[in-house]
Amino acid sequence: KHPGIFWVVFGSCVNLRNMESFIQAVQQVEDSNPGLSPLALVRALRRTAGHDDLMTIHFLGASHNLSDTEGLEGSILNATSFSFFDKAIHHIVTDNGEERGVVLAPDGTTVALAPLLLGIESGLKATMEGTEALGIFPLSLGRTLGLSFLSLQDIPPSMRLGPNGCWDNVEQPKVFKLSRPATLATDAVINGGMDGLLLGMHLSKLPASEQPLALSEILRGYYNFTLTEKQGIDAVTSYISPKRRQLSRQLLEPLDLHTEVMTTLTLVWKLEKTEWIAQDSGLGKAVQEGLNTFMHRYLDCPQIIPRCQWGAKASRDTPIPLSLPLKFLYVHHTYEPSVPCLSFSRCSRNMRSMQRFHQEDRGWNDIGYSFVVGSDGYVYEGRGWNHVGRHTRGHNALGYGVSIIGNYTATLPSRHAMDLLQNHLALCAVNGGGLTGNYTIQGHRQVVNYTSCPGDSLFSEIRKKHSEFCGKSQNLKKS
Repeated sequence: KHPGIFWVVFGSCVNLRNMESFIQAVQQVEDSNPGLSPLALVRALRRTAGHDDLMTIHFLGASHNLSDTEGLEGSILNATSFSFFDKAIHHIVTDNGEERGVVLAPDGTTVALAPLLLGIESGLKATMEGTEALGIFPLSLGRTLGLSFLSLQDIPPSMRLGPNGCWDNVEQPKVFKLSRPATLATDAVINGGMDGLLLGMHLSKLPASEQPLALSEILRGYYNFTLTEKQGIDAVTSYISPKRRQLSRQLLEPLDLHTEVMTTLTLVWKLEKTEWIAQDSGLGKAVQEGLNTFMHRYLDCPQIIPRCQWGAKASRDTPIPLSLPLKFLYVHHTYEPSVPCLSFSRCSRNMRSMQRFHQEDRGWNDIGYSFVVGSDGYVYEGRGWNHVGRHTRGHNALGYGVSIIGNYTATLPSRHAMDLLQNHLALCAVNGGGLTGNYTIQGHRQVVNYTSCPGDSLFSEIRKKHSEFCGKSQNLKKS
């Protein structure tokens, strides 16, 4: 075809591990192969990465036997492009904790490409070949979750999933290091699995008259979007990555997840003759414990952007541990920055600015807040779950201080930001042992009388919905 085209992308981006570099590489393949279907391309990518395990073949067929990938070797399997796609998609964790086969998405989260592409391929196969949508959940999430639950039964359920990590540089990402030893289902693998599940299910339901977009357009529509103040995240009805947890909850809650995972593991046993699965008497219990952890960590809790990801400086002193659980959640607004942040890059700059102000102007050891809520769909880690903050004078050790970026004297935060605070961060704190089940939520001014924080509009909303806002705590503790 046109192998010289690839040097434009691969020569400049071969060492960068972000979603945009991957999408650009995919688009170069599409541009050099007019009329190439997205199903044929995603199958060729699977063949390039060598992802023809027995379960994938069971649901999707062996990639080297599928006729629509013939003739693509000149575009994908030349030396330069093969190396790029193989390294981009093939997932491993090295002995020193570096996770490969993952990319940094524009929203600041990290995504494993293999489960993402398997979910997309499953959905495309169903809609383009007119077949039943089979295998989307097992291939994107089910197999990985199930095997992770079983392989680590000798450690607490809370440690059988994850962890997250951080990039060496969010502007020029090359190395992603995990925060602790990896499970089979790292945060990036689960992010990629949820994204693959969502996009796969969406694509599988397209009417026959509506041809799927090019693969690069599918990915850009989900990951590369722009939120504006006039059309914030509240107004977005399409699938975008900051909504992955909300959308995944809507998709997974109606399912009997225990049965789905057990069925997936039974298939693994049959296909791979994995005797230890068949002989495991504690299989059902391990799966249920693991699913409880999964639901809490990835569906109840909001995605929290860690300090290292937004570029935090170290605390100037040893952080003081909190005595958990706490009884209060104190709500703030930042006032300055006064404008809601609508992207990872802007929210990260706001976080660095606030930390700089708190450390240099106020002389504090660190950013004062426990957590900060952006209008980009994410929560940002400040002092975090375990350390005393500097947010509510005289009450810092009694509760978490959570601020929403913006000035809410005359306007309200987005519904999505309020929901992250009220229905997800609080729920996460209660179920994770950070807050008591009968915690109280208060505006900053209710306990510190010299401040107007969290702004008249936000404070009025808190008071108006006080019974709802606080009373929900009685229902937060799940059985």
